[in-house]
Amino acid sequence: MKTEFPAIFVSHGSPAMVIEDCPARGFLQQLGKEIGRPEAILCVSAHWTTGQPAVTMHPQPPTIHDFAGFADELFTMQYPAPGDPQLAARVISQLASSEIAAERHLSRGFDHGAWSPLILMYPDADIPVVQLSVQPQLDPAHHLAMGKALQPLRSEGVLVLASGAATHNLRDFFGQPLDSKPLPYAEQFATWLKDNVAKGNTGELLDYVNRAPEALRNHPTPEHFLPLFVALGAGGGKGTLLHDSFTYGCLSMAAFGWS
Repeated sequence: MKTEFPAIFVSHGSPAMVIEDCPARGFLQQLGKEIGRPEAILCVSAHWTTGQPAVTMHPQPPTIHDFAGFADELFTMQYPAPGDPQLAARVISQLASSEIAAERHLSRGFDHGAWSPLILMYPDADIPVVQLSVQPQLDPAHHLAMGKALQPLRSEGVLVLASGAATHNLRDFFGQPLDSKPLPYAEQFATWLKDNVAKGNTGELLDYVNRAPEALRNHPTPEHFLPLFVALGAGGGKGTLLHDSFTYGCLSMAAFGWS
């Protein structure tokens, strides 16, 4: 019998997190050890946005360095985990069972929203990984429905890993020291988020734009918050706070799990 794996949301922060000495890096390095080795990983990354859901079919996805202005070391990093076309087909089938149409993508590789947490969690890169895109033009309810459709995969030994950001206002990122004190508006949103995840207040979370403090200041665009709803849908109910820290004053690195 295969182990049922949780659905997890992590904040991946700056691409430099993988080489920076910060609490979030240490958390991710321990997270893989704590939850164990899944059969495969389905990663929902904020850095792959499409008009409709898309799933990677590449058997050996390349590593994408989709950023600029960071240390040269980051551009040499590779995450050579295999893909899993069979799991990708299963994802598409599960989405179709909930009347969500998804496309196959034959050439897409791993963007840093996927490989930066994975290189810390599972550095051996020997677990198959499939990516699922997010749709910024569609609402949180759509992403919650995707997660619900994918929930059965967890009992098949698949780790659903959603990678985004609890707060993500890059206008306040540049020029800030790594260990800056959290900015009040970001801290207020993160506190609201932690409280509603812990209580399982799905309705509040779905309407975060209207109900969360400084919602649009923390998420001027939604793509980094939408992965959370996929994890929430795949997990359901009350979530557990797995990690809580800030980087650069404006980036909450909060992580949540649903088991």
